[in-house]
Amino acid sequence: MDPVTTELPRTPGADPTRRVPVVVPRRLGGYELLERIGEGGMGVVWRAVDDRGRQLAVKVLREHIAHDEQARARLRREVRTLARVHHPRVAAVVDADVDGPAPFVATEYVAGRPLDEVVGRSGPLHGEELLRLGRGLGEALEAIHRAGIVHRDLKPGNVLMVRRQDGTGMDPVVIDFGIAQVADDVRLTMTGMVMGTPGYLSPEVVEGGDVGRATDWWGWAATLAYAASGEPPFGRAPMTVVLDRVTRGRLRLDGVDPALRPLLAAALDPDPSRRPAQRQLLEGLERYARGEDVTGVLPSRAPRGGGGVGGHEGGPRDRDDTRRQPVVDPTRGLPRQPRLVAVPPPPRDAAESDAGRPAVPQAQPGTDGAYPVAAGEQGGPDPRIGRSRRTGTLAAMLVGFVGLASTVPVLAWGLFALWGVAARTVDASLTTLVLRRHEAGRRRSDVPVLVAASPWHLTRGVLATLLSLLLPVGLAVLVALVVAGVLTTTETMVGVGVEHPLPIAAGSLVGALLAWWGLSATSLRRGSRTLVRGTVPAGLPTVALVTLMLVGGAALAVWGVLDAPTVSWWPLPPDVDPPDVLPFQLP
Repeated sequence: MDPVTTELPRTPGADPTRRVPVVVPRRLGGYELLERIGEGGMGVVWRAVDDRGRQLAVKVLREHIAHDEQARARLRREVRTLARVHHPRVAAVVDADVDGPAPFVATEYVAGRPLDEVVGRSGPLHGEELLRLGRGLGEALEAIHRAGIVHRDLKPGNVLMVRRQDGTGMDPVVIDFGIAQVADDVRLTMTGMVMGTPGYLSPEVVEGGDVGRATDWWGWAATLAYAASGEPPFGRAPMTVVLDRVTRGRLRLDGVDPALRPLLAAALDPDPSRRPAQRQLLEGLERYARGEDVTGVLPSRAPRGGGGVGGHEGGPRDRDDTRRQPVVDPTRGLPRQPRLVAVPPPPRDAAESDAGRPAVPQAQPGTDGAYPVAAGEQGGPDPRIGRSRRTGTLAAMLVGFVGLASTVPVLAWGLFALWGVAARTVDASLTTLVLRRHEAGRRRSDVPVLVAASPWHLTRGVLATLLSLLLPVGLAVLVALVVAGVLTTTETMVGVGVEHPLPIAAGSLVGALLAWWGLSATSLRRGSRTLVRGTVPAGLPTVALVTLMLVGGAALAVWGVLDAPTVSWWPLPPDVDPPDVLPFQLP
C-alpha cells in the first residue's frame, strides 16, 4: 500500500523554521490511515480503521512533541488518565504511541458536527434541544471529574452534536482534551501566554489561578450561553478585549432566554467561590425545563442577572478563536486543548448520582494520573506554563518604585510609564508570535513579521499605557491630598503639605496598585512577568535585584520622610511646581 506524505516529524537538529515533509506509512501503530480529515498547528488528523474494522480518529503529532522528551513524558501520563474516562458523552482515548518516531493518539471516531457549526448553520438551540445539550454536557463533566481530570477548555468547538438513531434530535459528545496543551507548553513556556479560545477560557485560567471543577462548570455555562443565543457570551472583539471582559465578568447575554439568563450569569461569575455548585446548576436547568424560577437554587451571594444593553446584561460585576480547520468530514479529531490537572475526589452527592455506572479509578496527586499543576500560590509557578510568576521580584520593584516616588515622584512615574510601554509591547509581540506558531508551527517569516509589526505594537503600547495611567495618577493625587489633610490634623505633623514625601508615597502606592489591577491591565501584568523572566535570571541575579529594590526603596522612603520637607519635582524645570497648576488650593 502506498505511503502518504505529511510534514511530521522532522529529525533532531533540522532547521526549526522549516517544516520538512516526511513519509508516514499507510499503516501506523496497527491502524490503516484512510483519509486526512484535519490539520492544525499541533498535527494531522486521519480517519483510520484498526484490524477489526473499527473507525478511529488518529492524530499524528508535530515535531515539537516528537523531539521533546519532557513533552513525551507528560503526554504519556495524561494518556493513561484519559483512558480512564468511559462515558457515551465523551470521546474515549483508545490508544497512543508517544515513543515512536511519529507519536500519535487514537480516539473514537465520532460522526457528528461541532456545536458551533450546528448553531452557525441552523441558529440557536431552544427548548428540548438546549436542555438535552445542558444535560449531556453535565453528564460528560461528571464522568471527566470522576477520573480526576479537569477539562479546562470546554467550548462549542469541542462539542460534537451526534444525531440520535431514532432521529429525535442530537446529543453532545465532548471530544478529546488534555493533549494539545502538552504541545503548546513546549513553545509557550518562555512567553507565559495561555492558548485557547479567548471567550471560553475561564477567568482563573486566564489569570493563572487555581483550576478545579468550577472551571469546567464555567465552561458549561459559556457553551450553553452560546448555544442559546448564537453569540459568544463575551462578544466578538480582539483577544485582549475579550480576555479583559472574561476576567471582569462583562457578559453579553441579551440573546439568552431571560428565564435562563440568571443561572448562566451566576455560573459565569469571575470569582469561582461565588459560582453555584454543580448540583445547583443542574437543578436550575431542570427548573428551567419545568418553567420554574431558576433563581431559587442560586446562592444568595451569586449575581441574579438582569437586563440592559451594552456589556453587562445579566452578568456579574465589572471585572478569538484559534483557527478551526475546514471540516472535510462531519467529524472532529483531536482539538487543541489545555493540559490536565488533578482534582480531589468528587463530593458524596456526585458519587451517589452515578450509582450503577462502572467505577472509575481516582487519579491521585503524585501518581501516574493527571499531570500535577502547582496550586498557583503567591510566588509559585504559573499553572498555565509551569514557570515562576516572579511575584516576589515584582513586589520588590513596587517597594523600590514607592521609595523613589517619595523623593522624586515625576521620575518614578516616568519610569513606571516606560515599564508599562515595554511590558505591553513585549506582550503584544509575543502574542502575535505565539498565535502564528499555534496556527501553523514555526516559519521562516516569523522573525521578519515580528520586526515589521514592532512599530505598531510599540504605538499601541504607548497609547494603552497613557490612557491606562489617567485614572491611577488621578487617584494617586487624590490619596495624597487626603493623607496630607489627615496628617495636618495631628500634633506631630502640623504644617505637612501635599508635597511632603509621606502623602506622595501613599498616593503613589495606591495609584500603582490600581494601574496593576485596573482596567486593561492583563497585558501589563503578563508582559511584566515576561520581562522579568527574560531579563533577570533566577538565582543570584534575582536575589541581588530584590535586595536592591527593598533596601533602596525603604532607605529612600525613610530619608524622605525624616529629612526632606518636600519632594523634588526633577526632571521638571526648577520654576515649575506641579501643585501650582491645580485649579484649587492644596493644604
